[in-house]
Amino acid sequence: MLNNIGLPGLLLIAVVVLVLFGRGKISSLMGEVGKGITAFKKGVDDGKQEIEDSMAEAKDVTPEEEKDKV
Repeated sequence: MLNNIGLPGLLLIAVVVLVLFGRGKISSLMGEVGKGITAFKKGVDDGKQEIEDSMAEAKDVTPEEEKDKV
C-alpha cells in the first residue's frame, strides 16, 4: 500500500502536516521524540551493563570431575 506513494505524495503529506500542526508544534514534538530515543538508548546500555556485571559475578559451580571431562 505505501509502496506507491512516491516523492510528490510524501511532500504533500509533509505540507498538510505542517499546515495542520504548525512549525512550533512539530519542532517541539521532534524534540520530545529525540529525548525519548536518547532515554531508550541509555536504558539499553544500562541493561547491557547490568547483564555484564551479573555475568562477571557469576561463579563456576561445576564439580572438578565434570570440568575434567570437557
